[in-house]
Amino acid sequence: MTDTYKIQRALISVTDKTNLRPLAEALTKAGVEIISTGGTGRFLSDAGIAFTEISEVTGNPEAFGGRMKTISFQIESALLFDREKDAGEAEKLQIQPIDLVVCNLYPFEQYIAENPDSDKLIEYIDIGGPTMIRAAAKNYMYVAMLADPNDYDAFVQEFQEKDGATGLNTRLTLMAKAFNLTADYDAAIAQKMDSLAGNVSVRFSFTGGKKLRYGENSHQQAAYYRAAKCSSSLYDIGILHGQELSYNNILDLQAAVEVASSLGSNGCAIIKHNNPCGAAESKEQLRAFELAWAGDPVSAFGGIVAFNQIVTAKTVSFLDYHDKTKKKFIEIIAAPEFDAESLAYLKTQKNLRIVTYNSAMLADKNEYRISNNTLLKQSKDDLLYSKMEVVTGNDIDENKKELIVFGLNIIRAIKSNAIGIVQRTPEGECRLVGMGSGQPNRLNSINLAVEKAKTNLGLSTLKGSGVILLSDAFFPFEDNVDKANEAGIDCIVQPGGSIRDKYVIERCKEYGISLIFSGIRHFKH
Repeated sequence: MTDTYKIQRALISVTDKTNLRPLAEALTKAGVEIISTGGTGRFLSDAGIAFTEISEVTGNPEAFGGRMKTISFQIESALLFDREKDAGEAEKLQIQPIDLVVCNLYPFEQYIAENPDSDKLIEYIDIGGPTMIRAAAKNYMYVAMLADPNDYDAFVQEFQEKDGATGLNTRLTLMAKAFNLTADYDAAIAQKMDSLAGNVSVRFSFTGGKKLRYGENSHQQAAYYRAAKCSSSLYDIGILHGQELSYNNILDLQAAVEVASSLGSNGCAIIKHNNPCGAAESKEQLRAFELAWAGDPVSAFGGIVAFNQIVTAKTVSFLDYHDKTKKKFIEIIAAPEFDAESLAYLKTQKNLRIVTYNSAMLADKNEYRISNNTLLKQSKDDLLYSKMEVVTGNDIDENKKELIVFGLNIIRAIKSNAIGIVQRTPEGECRLVGMGSGQPNRLNSINLAVEKAKTNLGLSTLKGSGVILLSDAFFPFEDNVDKANEAGIDCIVQPGGSIRDKYVIERCKEYGISLIFSGIRHFKH
């Protein structure tokens, strides 16, 4: 058996005519007989390309409004028989081999989006196409299966270089692609039919697995994959420099770009262990970086830094790579783009990963977790607040509302029970000055956030500092307000909704603390 097989007959039946003409012309020029069906045949005829009507091969006309065209003993046999073992039998049965199939399918998912009634939708289910594709793919040792118009150019190049033949590696690659196509196609149909039957099902398809350095710990193996049909994915991040990413790097990177993308102009987020330990927005990018770093310099060490604007040389000079006594160590720096000077500076660090991303990578509206053969699905936490209800204290102005919005963008990224303390600088910039996360009770989180804020601001009390404390969930008891008051905090933002809200409100009034209900909880486990 040889690895290369000459193409003498090709069957072309496509819905998508993209790039078809050059392919058909190349086949015709090489003397390949083309067999085709109705719509595709008309396309070839209009292009002046000769072909054989499929009915001449099957001995049967197209029937039932096109439901029956290609499915036949003659066609499937011509695709499936073993060119060596079955050659004698094929000759007795007068079956001539078909060496190439060019086929794509009715765009079922596109039709779903048009929301047709179920009777009409059934007509969009392709039967003959998948049958041909699977038959050709199964016999890839001898038959080439082209299912994607984007593969035509490379196929023609090899076809011409090999004097009208294809190589085994090419046929193997095309085979795998073909079976993925029919698997995804059937999954889309199954999900829609489940829905029509009153059931709910989810089927995933991921491709292009990349091996990661390791999992959460060095003894664990890990990889990550790209959703097969998505337009953009975190998988598509550009790694401009540095060693391979680990499982934890991917998780932290996602958190970093989500926070940075949610911030205003020149937003900067610093992530450590999947929590924002620093965040700021400013008119100047360098200033935002400085403020974010000052939010928790100890935790920022070895963290992941993300920006939402093109990074400049002036900004990265803050890392002090030319002074070993001041040098700041980070694992990853991410941004939509880096200017040439900043990139050259950053590349002086051998192990620093430099990553580019775009906000479209975060466009998926759902989140999934798979654990112990169970799939959890939820919509993203993309609603910051449903109201700005001033329950106690004075009405909020635009500056205060802007700071609250900044804080809510941070608080929804912090692990529960989440407390964040934010502040405007004298220059009007927004920054995170303290946070508490992942604690089994909210009091511990308040203690952590308060102590961090005091340390960062160099104060023994937060009274008069203009900070706002935000909580991801309601205060169930007044003791949370007591803690905030002891620290000198005079403004609290929380969603509200507890059966004990009235007691919390009364305690805030007693202390003269402004209380604002946002209406939306932001638990993150």
